[in-house]
Amino acid sequence: MSVQISASDVNKLRQQTGAGMMDCKKALVEANGDFEAAVDYLRKKGAKVAASRQDRDSNEGVIIAKSTADGKSGIVVEVNCETDFVAKNADFVAFAEKIADLALTSQPASLEELKGLELDGRKVAEYLIEQTGVIGEKIDVSKYEVVTADKVVAYIHGNYRLGVLVGLSADAAGVEEAGRDVAMQIAAMNPVAIDKDGVDSQTIERELEIAKDQIRAEGKPEEMVEKIAAGKLNKFYKDNTLLNQEFVKDSSKSIAQFLDSVNKGLTVTAFKRVQLGA
Repeated sequence: MSVQISASDVNKLRQQTGAGMMDCKKALVEANGDFEAAVDYLRKKGAKVAASRQDRDSNEGVIIAKSTADGKSGIVVEVNCETDFVAKNADFVAFAEKIADLALTSQPASLEELKGLELDGRKVAEYLIEQTGVIGEKIDVSKYEVVTADKVVAYIHGNYRLGVLVGLSADAAGVEEAGRDVAMQIAAMNPVAIDKDGVDSQTIERELEIAKDQIRAEGKPEEMVEKIAAGKLNKFYKDNTLLNQEFVKDSSKSIAQFLDSVNKGLTVTAFKRVQLGA
């Protein structure tokens, strides 16, 4: 004797799992009306789909950046799928927002810890597998960053394709707006560090070697090579470190000078820039 499956049961299962109506109805039929068994059926289906898509690249998706209400910390996550079509779907963006909200509230120490947190009654890692079954594409969270500071400003650029967090040394009048300007600068100019002190030694050595090779190729005498290379390294710092970059909105000022003009002594203490698929 077959069990009658009501529309309200199907709807309830849809709301809990996000699976399609026909999949929910089939799950309830297979589970003989047992709601928990139907949920397990859908999860197993998700796991099968996930297993079959492990070798797929999920380079599409969305970047969500958020800061806390008090502005003292912020997070950025990259939630991936396989196609642009899914990435632009409102339900997928809402799913990514839920993960970002959880990360913002809990602020786990790592991406692995984030995947181990509970979301809607199951671990994020399980939820990702479930969504892979629902959507039919490999779904994952590939990046998670957190910044804490006296003032953290979050910025999302280009239809969820790039997210920036910028930590500032003070929270005063005009700092929020200035932080947004600096976040837009980071999005556009992709600095390698806050200041030259933050550039790793490997990068410095590489830039010096490239500069020396260029100078020698130009036929400059050897005694001038070191001096000219040092000048080229300073140009590298000006172009590639945030505080030394020209402010995009006003090229007469560096970012350091712009921040100082907003609030005396204001500076950047940390930043994170996450670009989709990068």
